[in-house]
Parts: sequence; structure tokens; C-alpha cells
Amino acid sequence: MIPGSVESMPTSFICQSCRTALRAQLKHNVTLKRSYNRPSFAPKPILDLKHIRQNPGLYQQNCFDRNYPAAANNSWRILELHNQLLERQKETLELRRRNNDVGKSIQRQAGMGDDAQGGDAGGTSALLEEARKLKEELRGFEEWEGGVVEEMMGLAMEVPNLSSGVTPVGDEAEVIGWMNGEEPPIVATGGGRSHVDIGKELDILDFEASATTSGWGWYFLKNEGAMLEQALIQFALHEAMARGWKVMTPPSLVYEHIASACGFMPRDQNGETQRYEIAGEPGKPNLVLAGTAEIPFAGSQANKTLKASELPLKVIGPSRCYRAEAGARGVDTKGLYRVHEFTKVEMFAWTGPSATSSHDEQSRFGSDEENESQTDTVFKEMLSLQTHILTELGLHAKVLEMPTMDLGAAAARKVDIEAFFPSRTSINNGYGELTSASICTDYQSRRLATRLKYEGKGAGKLGFPHTLNGTALAVPRVLACVLENGWDGKEGVVNVPECLKKWMPGKITTIGPRSNHSS
Repeated sequence: MIPGSVESMPTSFICQSCRTALRAQLKHNVTLKRSYNRPSFAPKPILDLKHIRQNPGLYQQNCFDRNYPAAANNSWRILELHNQLLERQKETLELRRRNNDVGKSIQRQAGMGDDAQGGDAGGTSALLEEARKLKEELRGFEEWEGGVVEEMMGLAMEVPNLSSGVTPVGDEAEVIGWMNGEEPPIVATGGGRSHVDIGKELDILDFEASATTSGWGWYFLKNEGAMLEQALIQFALHEAMARGWKVMTPPSLVYEHIASACGFMPRDQNGETQRYEIAGEPGKPNLVLAGTAEIPFAGSQANKTLKASELPLKVIGPSRCYRAEAGARGVDTKGLYRVHEFTKVEMFAWTGPSATSSHDEQSRFGSDEENESQTDTVFKEMLSLQTHILTELGLHAKVLEMPTMDLGAAAARKVDIEAFFPSRTSINNGYGELTSASICTDYQSRRLATRLKYEGKGAGKLGFPHTLNGTALAVPRVLACVLENGWDGKEGVVNVPECLKKWMPGKITTIGPRSNHSS
């Protein structure tokens, strides 16, 4: 309480209006004290601090390779704190021994009584005083120890996953494959027609209305555009289900600690906002709008133990995704290419590494083709499905092994597929990302406390499953790419890809003023 302030005055001297204001101020102060805390039910991260301490140089270089300079010295700081902790523990061990001896001496004197000690109450008092001081010292050490452990965990949480051995170091991706030929379609000088213009002409996209309701980065799909969205979703789900993937639709809102555990932080390395946050009531967990179904899918197994015999566990589902993506609006983000809300069909899987250490190279990525890990097998399956879907849509694309500087915090390896957009020839030669697939090893499972119980060989041992994620189909960009590549300027229509016709109402074959329906 501040002397001379309203709070310090006797209430009898405060007028009614001031008293009301005071109550509001006090209520506000209480609200501030009840700020968000990590809820007790949140998964407790189980990080491998030992591996970080044993390989500080590896983690430091990995941070530089992945453009995480702020976390580059975290591994060395963790090692330094650990060494300090060991030294203090040695010192405290002697304090604990002395504390035990003093306690035993006090008990003996209490049992013997003052007469046996010749009335030596002073000796007992001295022992009690020493015991009090020893307890204070030990309590102080325990508080310090708790702070050190918390600091080490915080530093480890900031460190990105280790990159795989096949990931190119730097910022240049490596082309590892092509779809529908190695050369893009020939387009007129200056580029083909944009999906924005096509959508307006055919009355299937509306950006002006969304600018009024929501601002830039939002859109309305209309008529055949909305039908095409549903057709794309059904096509992707059908192809995945035929390969054994189980369909699951996730919630759009997740706790912020779940999003953070998956590697999706409030801001990116440049300080730009990455996610939309929804403040909860005072003292209750905050929520965020999921930027991808990867987050709720991963969180669905938090604080659970999976059996090795249950893996791989593979799910796929459509969801609405939300990306804040603050930044300048320009030609490279025109139309549907970069939006704040969109529908995506996402694949997610939990796989079983070998029963060896999770940081062993064979365990993390598989040692060779003859001994391919379950993680590698499912990853190839994801890439195969992505390739099949885009090939069936008739899109020309290239497959890229992404470099270290393009990896998010959770990914150890990432492969992107970039398709050709006729209207974007002046940007990256017309190529734009349509899908992405990542191996996250045990980065997410450790942070979500998702354990793995081995059976048979290695029975009884607990480990951590690997997690993988991959885009089966991101509607806005694929829709934009389909519109541009399927555009027939002479007829003024868009030809619907053969694989989508059965999913279009009325089996529409073309989109335009004279839309045709198959018999």
C-alpha cells in the first residue's frame, strides 16, 4: 500500500464514487495476479538433457545450421549449469550427513533427560540451533536446485530438433524427383492467367466481399469453386483410406501449451506473429487456433503410453487451418496462394523406432535399405500418396529435399513438393509449395509425454514414438493451381481433372458459362 494513496486512507474518509473506483482497482489487481499458468494437467516434457550435455557442440552447430542463433549457446549453458549442480550436490551431501548426525544427537539427549546430562540444557539448545541453520541451508539449496533444473529445461525447450543426415545444410533445397515431366508447361510470355482473374470471371471466387468482412488474406468460394473444394477433400480422403489411413476430424482450438509442445511458437525467428491466440478467463488456459491438424492430432496422444504392436498409428483428416502470417501483402501472396484460413487434409502418424537410444542414428532414420525403420517406411508412404494425388490432378511439380534453414523447430527432415503455377513465372520460375512432409523423430512425443512400451525383444522398456506429418491436400493452393493449369482461354472454361469429376455434383466436367455435365 502506498502512503497517501487512496488504498491507504480509512474507508470512512472515502466518498461513495471513490470507494466504487477502489473496489474496481483492487479487483483489477487481483485479476492481474491470476495470470495464465501452465495447467496441472498439461503434459510434462521429458527431454533428453543427458544427450545435450554430452554433445553441446553438435547442438550448437545444429542451431547455426538451422538459423537458430539465439539458442546456439543453450547446450553449453545446460552443461555449465549441470556441472554447477553436481558441485553443489557434493557440498550439500556433507550438510545432509551433518544434519542427520545432529538429529540423532538431539534424540539421544532427549532420551537421556536433563539429569543424565547434568542439566546441560545449553548443549541441547546449541544442537537445536545448528539443526535450524542446517535446515535453512538445505532449503536454500533445494530452491536453488529447482531453479537450475527449470532453467535447464527452459533452455532445452528452445533448442530445435537435430537435423537428419540427408538434410542439405544451408538454404538451398535439393531436387530429388519430378512429376508429370521434368519441364513445366509452355505458357505465354509474361505468364499465364491468374486464378484470381479466372475466379472472378467465372464467379467462383470473391475477394472483395471477404475484404469487407475480414480483411486481406480471406476469401469466399462460390458456386463451382465451393464444389471443387469438397471434391478435392473427398478425392484425397478416398485415396488415403484405400491405403489404410483412418479418418479423424480434429478440433480447431487447442491449448497453447499443446501448440508450443509441437514446435509452433507464438512468433517465428523474425519475431512475426505465427498463430491466432484466444485469451481464456483469468487463471484458465489460453487457446490458439490450430495452424494445422498436426497440432491436435499430436496432442490427442499426450500423456499416453502406446504399445509397439499398435504402431504405426496413422490418421488423416480434413480441418480448417489458421495462420496469422504477419507480413507485407504482395504479388507472391496474391489471391489464394497465402491466406489466413483454409481447409487442409492432413496426414499424421506415430511410428516405432528401434529399442535403442532415440538419438542413435539407426533408431532415428534407419541405417540402410535392408533394415529400414518403421519411420522411414511411413514417410515414404506419405510421399507416395502426395505424389499420386498431384499426379492424378495433372499438375507438373518437383520434389525437394528441404535444407536445414527451411526446417521448423520440430522437423528432423522435410520434403516439399512444389507445383507449377502459370501465373507465377516471375516468382521462383513459377513453382510454389503445395505439400510438405516431415519426420519429427521424438521431438513432439517427448514434449507431449507420449511414451512407447516395447514388447517382445526389449519388453518392459519405455521409449518415445516418432511422429510424422504430411499434407495430403491444401485446398486453396491446389484449387488455384488446378484453375490456372486447367484454364482454356479459347473456350473460357476450366477443365475439371478426371479424378475429380465423380466427386463434383452433377459430375461437372468443365467450369464456366457453359459448364458441362457428364452423362
